Amino acid sequence: MLKIYAHTTNRLDPVELHIADDAISTMPDGDVPWIDITNPTTREDHYVEKATGISIPTREEMQEIEASSRVYNENGAEYMTINAVVNINTDKPVLSPITFALKGHTLVTVRYSEPKPFAMFIARALRSGSIPCTSGEQIMFGLLEAIVDRVADALEQVGARIDAISHNIFQQSSGKAGSRNSDYQKAIVDIGREGERLSMFRESLVSITRMLNYHNALVEPGKRAQKEARQRLRTLQRDAASLTEHSAYLAGKVTFLLDATLGLINLEQNQIIKIFSIAAVCLMPPTLIASIYGMNFKFMPELQWQYAYPIVLIAMVIAAILPFAYFKRKGWL
Repeated sequence: MLKIYAHTTNRLDPVELHIADDAISTMPDGDVPWIDITNPTTREDHYVEKATGISIPTREEMQEIEASSRVYNENGAEYMTINAVVNINTDKPVLSPITFALKGHTLVTVRYSEPKPFAMFIARALRSGSIPCTSGEQIMFGLLEAIVDRVADALEQVGARIDAISHNIFQQSSGKAGSRNSDYQKAIVDIGREGERLSMFRESLVSITRMLNYHNALVEPGKRAQKEARQRLRTLQRDAASLTEHSAYLAGKVTFLLDATLGLINLEQNQIIKIFSIAAVCLMPPTLIASIYGMNFKFMPELQWQYAYPIVLIAMVIAAILPFAYFKRKGWL
C-alpha cells in the first residue's frame, strides 16, 4: 500500500494516487515530504524508485542484523532501519523492521506492519499546526518521538505488572503448599512473558539509538534549522538512553524475581524432603523393635510374658516419639 502526504498550510494532506502499469515517474504537484509504503508491491517499488531515486529495500534486507545493513548511505539517501514493537497490548507482541529512507526533504518509510505510533502521528499531522511536518526529517523525528513515547508507556505497564508479580510471589508463603506450587508456576510463566517483552523493547531502543547516532553524524552544523534538528536529535537520544537504562533495571528485577521464585520452589521441595526424612528417622526405632520380635528364634523369654504385646507396642510408640521430640527441641521442625 502506497500513501503519499503533501504539505499544505502547516499540515499533511494525503494524496490519492492510483498507479497504473504505465505509471510515470513524477510526483504529484506540490511539496511531498513523506511517502509511506506498507507491504510494497513491485509496481509501487518501481514508482517510488523512479520518482525519488530511493531504492526500496526488500523485507529480507531490512531484517539483516549487521550494522552496515541497518544504517548506510546510498546515492545521496540515508537508509536507517529500526525494529519496532507492534501488538504491544496483546499477548503476542512482535518485532517488525521499519526503514526510514531520507533524501533531501523527502522521507520514504517502508514497513510490513501497522505500528500504532504511525497512526497516532498521522492523526496529529493531519491537523493544521499540530506538529512540524514541513520536511522529511521533521516527519522522521515525529515518528521516532511517537515510537519512543509508545515504548515508554509500555515500559510503565511492564513495571506495574512486575510489581504485581513481586507482591504475589512474596505474599504466597502463608498459603497451602498445593496452592503455593500452582501460584509459583503461574508466576514463572508471567515473569518469562514480561522478560520477553523487555528484551523486545531493549532491542527496539538499541536500534533507535543506532539510527539517531548515525543521522547525528551526518547533520551539518551552522544553520538554524539544523540546530533545531540537532536539539530534537539530542532529546530523542536522551529519551532512548534513559528508557534503555530503565529497561535494564526492569530486566534485573525480572531476573531477581525468577531467581527468588525458583528459590522458594526449592525451599518447598526441601521442606517436603525434610518431612519425609524425619518421618523415616522416627520410624526406624519402632521398625527395629518389630524386626527383633519378628525373628523366628525358639528361645525368646519375652514370648512367654503375659503383657509382652502391649509392652512392646508402648516401647515402639516411645521409640518414635523420642526422636521427634529431640528434633523439635533442636528447632529442626
